[in-house]
Amino acid sequence: FRQRGQRPFEWYGAFPELCPVLHKYVRPRDKVLVVGCGNSELSEQMYDMGMCEDIVNIDISDTVIRQMQERSRSKRPKMSYLLMDMLQMDFPDAHFQVVLDKGTLDAVLTDEEEATLTKVDKMFAEISRVLQVGGRYFCVSLAQAHVLKKAVEYFSQEGWVVRVHQVAGSGEKQQFVLPVFVYVMTKFRKIPGSAPQILEICLEEQDKPMRVESTEQLVAAVKDRQHYALLCSQLSKTPCGEQVSLDLCDKESGRPRYTLHVVDSPSVKPSRDNHFAIFIIPQGRETEWLFGTEEGRKQLATSAGFGRLVTVALHREQHYEGMAGIQAELSGKVMKLAPPGLPARQQVPFLSVGGDIGVRTVQHRDTSPLSGEYVVEDVKGDSTFYFRRLIFLRNRNVVQSEARLLAPTPLPGQKKRRKDKKKPSPAEPCAAIDKSYLCCEHHKAMVAGLCLLGGPKPLPGALLAVLVVGLGGGSLPLFIHDYFSQARVAVVEIDPSMLEVATRWFGFSQGDRMRVHISDGLDYVTKLAAEAPAQYDAIMFDVDSKDLTVGMSCPPPAFVEKLFLQKVKTILKPQGVFVLNLVCRDAQLKESVLATLREVFPLLYARRIEGEVNEILFCQPSPEGQQDPTELGARARALEGALRQPGRPWDSSYALADMLQAIKIL
Repeated sequence: FRQRGQRPFEWYGAFPELCPVLHKYVRPRDKVLVVGCGNSELSEQMYDMGMCEDIVNIDISDTVIRQMQERSRSKRPKMSYLLMDMLQMDFPDAHFQVVLDKGTLDAVLTDEEEATLTKVDKMFAEISRVLQVGGRYFCVSLAQAHVLKKAVEYFSQEGWVVRVHQVAGSGEKQQFVLPVFVYVMTKFRKIPGSAPQILEICLEEQDKPMRVESTEQLVAAVKDRQHYALLCSQLSKTPCGEQVSLDLCDKESGRPRYTLHVVDSPSVKPSRDNHFAIFIIPQGRETEWLFGTEEGRKQLATSAGFGRLVTVALHREQHYEGMAGIQAELSGKVMKLAPPGLPARQQVPFLSVGGDIGVRTVQHRDTSPLSGEYVVEDVKGDSTFYFRRLIFLRNRNVVQSEARLLAPTPLPGQKKRRKDKKKPSPAEPCAAIDKSYLCCEHHKAMVAGLCLLGGPKPLPGALLAVLVVGLGGGSLPLFIHDYFSQARVAVVEIDPSMLEVATRWFGFSQGDRMRVHISDGLDYVTKLAAEAPAQYDAIMFDVDSKDLTVGMSCPPPAFVEKLFLQKVKTILKPQGVFVLNLVCRDAQLKESVLATLREVFPLLYARRIEGEVNEILFCQPSPEGQQDPTELGARARALEGALRQPGRPWDSSYALADMLQAIKIL
């Protein structure tokens, strides 16, 4: 204080930032005590602004007290500065309506040693003693976890109401990166017994407080804001090498409302207008490769031509008021993620596909004991088509099953809707399923694998026995059933809820050539291997793993263990084919799976699905079944030609020969 002389030292929390919070609680007639006042201008500014005048400031430094007395003696006659230790104050009980502490608790509670905690307990006890019932203790703090936890636990156990405000920044360059908080603790008489704690957090000055259940939740909420501030500070100074993601949550429910990914493109040459942009992903399309993968977002940012692109995914539980509403809601928040070098007052564009936010309609929501919470939703694709999707919410970025919806057709004699009349809502697409269309690329590859079958060409009329493990929405077994007229399809599904979903929402049905068995695929195959070997021409595994901790999401690890694969081989005909949808991000685990497959099946082909993690493996029990590429292509073209029957829908994307051209022998 001697070195600084008359120059004030604020540490953190300038008056313009603190004023909105203090103004909400402090009344002009309140008697205010400032503990550890130092040479801060806070008391003077409160006095000069007319917030209150009866202010007593105390500090243990004789030097600073004399300096402050000289500074305010003539200008502020009702305000006093006293040399006093806050651990042993001379004031009578219940003497003040407000106790104000700006950084003092942070300075005292530097560690959690016993001596320090004892000193803090004395500080709190003295503050409690001199404060009236109904009075408030304001503590301005950086809210380190141990500091916040100590204050909240002490006063909440005394029966006080604890509310934590985050202070809004002034917009000027801050000395501290971390945000400033004000603990507002209101004194109540302690009620004997176990009175409920009242803990609240108010993250922005205009927000109403949000109740939390425990000290741990309060500390966690503050920590989230601190991490966010550190992240924004880091992003404002340097480009991010790796993509950064964060959720912005709904104020009322606390559920994620927006998921943001920050993507930098070093290859983009900076100019005045291409520093920064925001890209709103249309609802329902966040699972697509371009938006839902790191590589896809890199490509999107580069092709958009901006040095930094923030992609914004919208959540299905939330309601949005169009692009303009989203822009108004996000503008202030996303500017905190702006890159270094962004020109002042630069207008930041909001981009999207087609300029809208897409359409998503949740048709059904339920919880399965096996699969957890799931939704069936209709979304608008990148063309005029709508798609129905099944999504397990434990892995919300993965589409479990997908089907295209048929466009509604007018009934005979029905007049066209007049232009001036209200158009049908885009959120109400027709519910009829296009069973001829395979949405998933890996399903097309699995169907193409039937060309590997030995013997006569597997034309649609051939007798085929097919086992599919994993029903999902049922599109794969349905397609085989409908396009291979003599195929008999058995489907094994462990979750009875999925059979109900497939039947009700995806147009699936059973019949003479299509039967579903509700069973664990492991048990079903084991039983068949013991009772009826060599009965299937094709076996297809398209089953997801419920364990998200494993680096392989399809199939579950038990399905690719050697002993079980030998049972699969047992129920497969000698010239048959076993088709496996493998989704494995762990390279070491993937090599282990491939090695096990080679031990059991002498002939192994692989087909990577472009832009996806999926790899389709075609396994055959005999090395003699190896196909010449030319012959394989001819068989694929023959099968495709036979499937293109007059009057039957056929999509040009079912290029079976192209699917098989890209396979390689492992």
